[in-house]
Amino acid sequence: MPKLLNPELMTDADILSMPEDDYMNDVQLAFFKIRLLSLESEMVDNAKKTTQAFQEQDTNYIADPSDRATIEEEYALELRTRDRERKLLQKIRSALESIENGDYGFCEDTGEPIGLKRLIARPTASLSIEAQERREKMQKHFAEE
Repeated sequence: MPKLLNPELMTDADILSMPEDDYMNDVQLAFFKIRLLSLESEMVDNAKKTTQAFQEQDTNYIADPSDRATIEEEYALELRTRDRERKLLQKIRSALESIENGDYGFCEDTGEPIGLKRLIARPTASLSIEAQERREKMQKHFAEE
């Protein structure tokens, strides 16, 4: 299979060089599905490693309070990171579902194409840049009141 028809071998530049009138064709959908599955796998692996590391280390045996505080701060940082990854994992799974439903790549507010550049930068994007900016302005507006 030639490189341009094999989503596993395609680069971002290959995707961007495709005609705009062929937006979200089968090759593009497969390309993003592969990327999303890879991200999903990475998130799950990170969570497993964190769980394993927490199970292996027991801070009860650390006598020095400053050493224990350092380790607990590292745990807290790790848990915050995993929480962000958990939220990202939900977005990844939602994006994979939208690929299956045929909605991937289209703004959930307007139905307009999100755009290949935006999806390459953020494959979990569900809004066009304009719709995202509108949401952020509304959130900021209501936060200031």
